[in-house]
Amino acid sequence: MPDRLTRNGPPPEVGIVHLGPGAFFRSFVAVYTDSALVRDGGGWGIRAVSLQSPTARDQLAPQGGCFTALTLRPEGSSPRVIGSVVDVLVAPEDPAAVLAAMADPAVRIVSLTVTEKGYCHNPATGALSLDHPDIRHDLAPPEAPRSVPGFIVAALARRRAEGRAPFTVLSCDNLPSNGALVRGVILDFARALDGDLADWIAAEVRFPATMVDRITPATTEEDISRLEADQGYRDPGMVVCEPFSQWVIEDDFPQGRPGWDAGGAQFVASVEAHEIMKLRCLNGTHSTLAYLGYLAGHETIADAVADAPFAALLEKLWREEILPTVPQPEGEDLAAYCAALMERYRNPAIRHRTWQIAMDGSQKLPQRLLGTIRDSLAAGRVPQGLCLAVAGWMRYVGGLDERGQPIDVRDPMGERLRAACDAAEGPEAVVDALLGIEAIFGSDLARHDGFRAAVTAWYLRLVREGARAAVSAYT
Repeated sequence: MPDRLTRNGPPPEVGIVHLGPGAFFRSFVAVYTDSALVRDGGGWGIRAVSLQSPTARDQLAPQGGCFTALTLRPEGSSPRVIGSVVDVLVAPEDPAAVLAAMADPAVRIVSLTVTEKGYCHNPATGALSLDHPDIRHDLAPPEAPRSVPGFIVAALARRRAEGRAPFTVLSCDNLPSNGALVRGVILDFARALDGDLADWIAAEVRFPATMVDRITPATTEEDISRLEADQGYRDPGMVVCEPFSQWVIEDDFPQGRPGWDAGGAQFVASVEAHEIMKLRCLNGTHSTLAYLGYLAGHETIADAVADAPFAALLEKLWREEILPTVPQPEGEDLAAYCAALMERYRNPAIRHRTWQIAMDGSQKLPQRLLGTIRDSLAAGRVPQGLCLAVAGWMRYVGGLDERGQPIDVRDPMGERLRAACDAAEGPEAVVDALLGIEAIFGSDLARHDGFRAAVTAWYLRLVREGARAAVSAYT
């Protein structure tokens, strides 16, 4: 019995460099690219780059870049070996190799799944944070880059100097207008470095936006052992994922692209309406369940929606607060989309932990919840359920659950958030302190009396009665 998955045959030629080879990339971009390679062939293999940890390289290198994507269904699981990844580079070990890979003229796309914090931006404004330590480092040559903007701009500068066409930059992160966002931070960085280079990037480089959707829980040792027992090989690089997958892409690739439609990708002129639909209907309710569900003692999303008040919470949020703010996407039935979301959440085979989804909330709230809240307030409505969700986040980042046990809060602003909560004298002061963080809430929401009052009232109720009782009161 083999103990390790290995590649059969030669790997594909590299045409894509991907930054951020985590679980979502493996269950999504790599799978779609594998489907394109199976159908069309061509030089669209992926050279992945880890910007921090060697874990992905250590997992995939002994397997020739191959790994298993295990789709989890209520009736059982189905494995698929993915061969689109050629190798994995570790940026801190050899940044020069990463730049050489990105500057290679055979590379026509640089794609990204680096999460919100990887863009080194201010979540409230979208602008590059010039005081971010990695950005300060990368703007002081000749040091090797550390950040996403630093690597992309350095590689584009090299291609410009060599007279080569630029690559297309493709963000695959859950961010509104992710193409415009990454374009903005790249241009901000380039302008701080070289105005002429910034002008060239603005004129020559394309940044198509995407909408991505596939639930990918963290892989556990139990998953790895079960796959080994079922399939006869051990794959530490495997990922688990739900059956559903949706990728909507703006079709703007001057140097060409894989036939991702082989895996079901949709190519459109604009993804904006699809993006808003997904961020608000799925990601917004995911975060709502993450904070309130965790506080109520629910380990997973499936556990939370099996609790009647939480299922009712979602139905009411979609019907009364979220869908009224969502423009109609081409070819989508919004009510049917939300019904499908509920079925996805109920899939007991997907152990998507509320704690995992709750990570990096300071970066996620502006996109997932606060935009919907702003649109509702502008229409004269105070969205009580979404205000409850914000209050749930505030209770969560305080670092203690309803039983007085510590919460392992993972957030790039975690220390600041905890300090603000600890320094506040009383629950209402906690709300004031957190609303005062402009990097999250901007300057407008803290000044809106109706929003502030609703969040405060829900926070006080969470402290007094607990999350399940507060959710029941809303529904």
